Amino acid sequence: MREDPVYFGIRHLSPAGAWHLRKLLDEIQPRLLLIEGPSDLNGLLPDLLHPETQPPLAILAYTQEIPVHSILYPFAAYSPEYQGILWAGEHGIESRFIDLPSEVFLALSQKRGKETDGEESSTAVYRELDRQAGGDGHETFWEHLLEHNPSFDAYRKGAASFGAQLRQETAGLDSDWPETVIREAYMRYEIEQAFSQGYQPNEIVVVTGSYHVEGLKSIDPMTEEERKSLPRVPTNSTLMPYSFYRLSSRSGYGAGNKAPAYYSLLWEELCGEQPGLAAESYLSRIAVWQRAHGTPVSSAEVIEAVRLAESLSKIRGWEIPALQDLRDAAITCLGHGEFAGIHLAVADTEIGTEIGTLPEGVSRTSIQEDFYRQLKELKLEKYRALSAQDLSLDLRENRTVKSQKAAFLDLERSFFLHRLRVLGVSLGALQPGTQENATWSEKWIVRWTPEAEIELVEAALSGDTILYAANFKLRERAEKASRIDEAASVIEDAFLCGMSSAANYATSALQGLAVEAASLEELALTAQHLSTILQYGNIRQVDSAPLKPVLEQIYFRSCLLLPGSCVCDNSAAKVILGAMERLNAAQLSNSFLDPESWLDALHQVAGRDDLNTHTSGYAAAILLERGQMDSQALAQEVHRRLSPGTPADLGSGWFEGLSMKNHYALIARQSLWQSLSDYLDSLDDEEFKRALVFLRRAFADFSSRERDEIAENLGEIWKINTQQVSEVINSPLTGEAKEMLEGLDDFDFDL
Repeated sequence: MREDPVYFGIRHLSPAGAWHLRKLLDEIQPRLLLIEGPSDLNGLLPDLLHPETQPPLAILAYTQEIPVHSILYPFAAYSPEYQGILWAGEHGIESRFIDLPSEVFLALSQKRGKETDGEESSTAVYRELDRQAGGDGHETFWEHLLEHNPSFDAYRKGAASFGAQLRQETAGLDSDWPETVIREAYMRYEIEQAFSQGYQPNEIVVVTGSYHVEGLKSIDPMTEEERKSLPRVPTNSTLMPYSFYRLSSRSGYGAGNKAPAYYSLLWEELCGEQPGLAAESYLSRIAVWQRAHGTPVSSAEVIEAVRLAESLSKIRGWEIPALQDLRDAAITCLGHGEFAGIHLAVADTEIGTEIGTLPEGVSRTSIQEDFYRQLKELKLEKYRALSAQDLSLDLRENRTVKSQKAAFLDLERSFFLHRLRVLGVSLGALQPGTQENATWSEKWIVRWTPEAEIELVEAALSGDTILYAANFKLRERAEKASRIDEAASVIEDAFLCGMSSAANYATSALQGLAVEAASLEELALTAQHLSTILQYGNIRQVDSAPLKPVLEQIYFRSCLLLPGSCVCDNSAAKVILGAMERLNAAQLSNSFLDPESWLDALHQVAGRDDLNTHTSGYAAAILLERGQMDSQALAQEVHRRLSPGTPADLGSGWFEGLSMKNHYALIARQSLWQSLSDYLDSLDDEEFKRALVFLRRAFADFSSRERDEIAENLGEIWKINTQQVSEVINSPLTGEAKEMLEGLDDFDFDL
């Protein structure tokens, strides 16, 4: 029977595992290194050896068809697999991945209906680890037993024993167990392939998770027929930068650890052969962070914290402090007993904000190459960080610079960020602008995450560059649009992206849909999108003139539809009110839209008694705001709408609509409050309760100051102390009042 190769069981993010592996390789000097990882991704290994490649990073494989499924294999500098690959490169020997190909992994994950991170995707294994370890969980146990262990034999035997015991406890119980068996049979197949190529057992080192070592020793290799029968899906693969946060178990990564940045300190300690360095560095970095953020920490406090951590460790039976000891010491000595005072410093020291880098030309999709090229050209590289940063853009031409490229730098940045937004790449979030500078100024919050990189890779299925992919997405949306407002949103995005061709075919799609019947809501949303575009003028270098007749057509149809649309219940009225606001804003922003058509429609809605009273009140509010309803006309309408005998839901509903605008204009009209008071006096107890529901909603948006001014009006009307009225209006509801009003919210108003 053939001898086994040299198996080295590791934890996938283990500084000690990486250090001891290099020691083993130095001693054995193997000819071949076999590593747990997708065997069809060996072509990416040379890129990991590039001198400018800096972890953390990950190998990403993804399906070639939508919906995209992906699988990630992350590496830190202290990953044993990564250090093994580096050692092989340094010594001129071959290294290979030997696990299931990514195309098989993804096919299996699709059958299971879930994504995978390349390690045991179930957390059952890790829950079992915590159960066995007790105390602070398996993380602290592993750190004490293995990460601080300088003995190679002790580490290797401890990891093997740990993996074997865990396997014995969980074998066959986890839902992923069938996949585990398939993986191990496949890895044995790859090991047999190495033997058939002339490698001897003592010339091969196999690096795999300690959980798999016993399985690889005992399982039969997969046959050639079994290998060929495995399910597969077409895949692509790429390298991508990764982050310490995504390596942490707190991000949801099943095979991660709680403190990637702290483990990096352990790696530095091992490489420098300086026991205790990680403890000192951990506490010093917390102190540095606190000082940099305005909290003084003395050197004496740091020294005391180091001593306390060492004492805590000895009390617990260990020689070197673990992370839990260090954190306890930091809370006591640097946080003065309160974790809240140092929690941000602890997060920075334990998890960190480090992001990996890849040099130009290293394995990326073409869209990734385009992304990083544009980051550099647009001077946005400094925003590629895990911390969110503000980015303010002035889209106007900068006439103080010499080149055209520099003159429109912010505009090109805006195009770039909007195109990423259209692609669903979450790099930047556009913030609401002010009315004064809405057309020429933008404010973004920019933050890079590994998720953004994955989204970017997935966008590669739509095009080779960001421009082409965004164009594909916009065309796809335009073709699928079944409502005119959906097509209008595509036009707006095309303008924001600076893509005139996309705007043209989306306009054609909108015109085709415009001949069909559309609701007032669809027309108003369309008018809003088109109005926004026209306000930009030519600042985005896309001709918006062809949209004017389209907007006019939509606008006139809306004016004709408005009165009839207001024959509705209160639920539908909420939608109509939103449409009225959008149409009013569109007319005010575009002088070429005939105001008389809109004002005539509003007068009809405000004056008719057969329409929903919320919409009638809101139409009156718009007319009042636009100076189209004087005090006398308002008084007449108030007298009519709030007259005795008018049902509570109709009168109070009208007042609710009226109060949605122009708070101060309403507050200043004493006659309005007199009419409201007289109207409420005319209601019986049951009708008064019904009115309360609407009035409660009507006053919900009034500020405390505005309520005080209302109290002054009511105080004068009721001839009582104004302060007393204000206290009643602004005081919290009693439990009994709340219970009564909450019960009225579901009152059947026969609408």
